[in-house]
Amino acid sequence: MIRTQPIHAGQGLAYGLLGLPLAFVALPLYVLLPNHYAREFGMPLATLGSVLLAARLLDAISDPLLGRLSDHLFGRSVRAVLAVGAVSAGVLALGLTSLFFPAVRGAEALIAWALVALLITYTAYSQLSIAHQSWGARLGGDELQRGRIVAWREGAALVGVVLASVLPALLGLPVMLSVFAISLLLGWWAWTRAPRPAVGGSSVDRPPQRASLWRPWGRPAFRRLLAVFMLNGIASAIPATLVLFFIQDRLQSPPAQEPMFLAAYFVCAALSIPLWLRAVARWGLARTWLAGMLLAITVFVWTAFLGAGDALPFLVVCALSGVALGTDLALPSALLAGVVAAEGDSGQHEGAYFGWWNFATKLNLALAAGLALPLLGWLGYTPGIRSADGLQTLGLAYAVLPCGLKLLAAAALYWLILRPARSAATL
Repeated sequence: MIRTQPIHAGQGLAYGLLGLPLAFVALPLYVLLPNHYAREFGMPLATLGSVLLAARLLDAISDPLLGRLSDHLFGRSVRAVLAVGAVSAGVLALGLTSLFFPAVRGAEALIAWALVALLITYTAYSQLSIAHQSWGARLGGDELQRGRIVAWREGAALVGVVLASVLPALLGLPVMLSVFAISLLLGWWAWTRAPRPAVGGSSVDRPPQRASLWRPWGRPAFRRLLAVFMLNGIASAIPATLVLFFIQDRLQSPPAQEPMFLAAYFVCAALSIPLWLRAVARWGLARTWLAGMLLAITVFVWTAFLGAGDALPFLVVCALSGVALGTDLALPSALLAGVVAAEGDSGQHEGAYFGWWNFATKLNLALAAGLALPLLGWLGYTPGIRSADGLQTLGLAYAVLPCGLKLLAAAALYWLILRPARSAATL
């Protein structure tokens, strides 16, 4: 069933609020954790990169299966989706806390603890994320409506990211984790009061779950969109992994300034989303996403020329890059929801699509951490030791490589999605 009436602000907030704690946990996992283990526990970059790569690859492999589980739960009832979501939320809160406050000491024990805790945390996080994304896609609507639904989720997510970026430095990790647990409880409660998607249906109309798992790969539109999403995703994942190293060693900024940079980035992203939605109404989802990519490249490449003391120019780059980030957050998932609808898979297979979608996201993050961190170590960069060659390597990895990948993603978006769509429209 396709929702034709636009959702109002209260309904959008009820659905989107869970995005706050989910993004809240994402920033500690992908940005704070590598830096925390390297500096607090002295874990070598090569070892840290290997642990993160292994955990993220195993997590990524599980996402399509979690997508299959999501479709199964939606096939039963909304109550089943929410009940499993509640269990995942509890596990997620415990898992994240155990990561930052391990109960073991010693190099080998710490590596094993981190790997197991990461797998538990990732699995709970993924199940909750896929179910939440599938719920939003099942609400249906036109391009602008889908963009708004995702915007509510990602707008709340950006608030969570801002909180996660400033709380550790201002009030410490225990306060950050407490706020996360409270927001997770409130987000799940609001989710129970969100607009309900269509669920269930005749078992005759639904193909076997094995077919559902692989169904998205039979859709050329999904394969094309996923290729663009992966190129763009790894371009974003590399600087996300390296940003604190860049701030601390390349810019040599004091710890008190770190929240300022992160907050500027994510606050500007949140403020930009309504403006990008206006652009969607005029240009469509794909063209607006392309505009965001080109803006990101134009702005972010200047970080390659920054060095010690350049806090203000970097703050400007963070703010403008945050504006570009608004398209990455709100538009790709809306495009995916459109693919699901266009292929006639609405109301049955959203979990399969978002399972593979999250697989791609995790793979990007795994490659960013598993390849960039060891490569930096091999090329002479060590956190806290500011050799000229090491800092130059850090600058190239943080600024130049992501811009090159983002440019490839923009070209892929044009040739794989925009150009075929234009050709089809002229037939």
